[in-house]
Amino acid sequence: MRDAASVAVRLAAGAVGAVAWLGAVGCSEPRTIRAPFALTAPVIDGRGDDAVWQSAAWSADFVDIEGPERPTPRQRTRVKMAWSDVGLFILAELDEIDLWATLRTHDEIVFHDNDFEVFIDPDGDGREYYEIEVNAYGTVFDLYLPVAYRAGGIANHGWTARGMRLAIALDGTVNDNRDRDRGWTVEMELPWTLFEPVATDANGVGVMTFQQCKRPPIAGDAWRINFSRVQWQLERVGTGYGKVPGRAEDNWVWTPQWMIDMHVPQRWGRVVFDAPRAFSGGRAQ
Repeated sequence: MRDAASVAVRLAAGAVGAVAWLGAVGCSEPRTIRAPFALTAPVIDGRGDDAVWQSAAWSADFVDIEGPERPTPRQRTRVKMAWSDVGLFILAELDEIDLWATLRTHDEIVFHDNDFEVFIDPDGDGREYYEIEVNAYGTVFDLYLPVAYRAGGIANHGWTARGMRLAIALDGTVNDNRDRDRGWTVEMELPWTLFEPVATDANGVGVMTFQQCKRPPIAGDAWRINFSRVQWQLERVGTGYGKVPGRAEDNWVWTPQWMIDMHVPQRWGRVVFDAPRAFSGGRAQ
């Protein structure tokens, strides 16, 4: 339970920055997940039945963005990862009793729907990073940030996850409350060439860029990464759904941010790239 003192600390964080807030609340360490090397790349079809996925461990279940002391998410979300010399593979499983989506145009603000989000900072410096969001229709909102918003960053919505392969598998029917929905699965391949330095921000101003690009990681490398699920509370409208008026969205994440802000890369977790044949499953951290 949060008392008045903890609320005061949280308010002060807006002025003194994320680092002071993180130290004040005594946050746990960000999570780590291991990615096996895929000798054979998975087929990107949303099914998740390829050999590499059988050897990859599921992540811990997602928790509230502010940490496990907040209410447990109403529906389960978890992820797996793998890699090859071609790219990074992600499999996400989202339980869902009411499949719902409205947006169909690339780079619409997808988190206005229920969505799944990926955040990646390849060199872990807390500056240049990438964000990809997708809804149950497979509509993508992708962007690049030279620095986080709180540090004055301006999102480059012109950046596109070129070469990304994406598949959505639905267990139910989107926008139809007459049947029983069970969930949706997101499977994606992010080629290493996607993580190229971006020379300018959204205003054409030159920005610093990192040296990590156009090469696979080396076995044992670790990249900063986090995943988020934005979930709106819905009500039945005719045979479909609408948002419950006045209800804010829930934010469920793999590793807690300890504040309602995904754009604090220092609080993201890490994916460790295992050497070929080095991974044999095990308990997720």
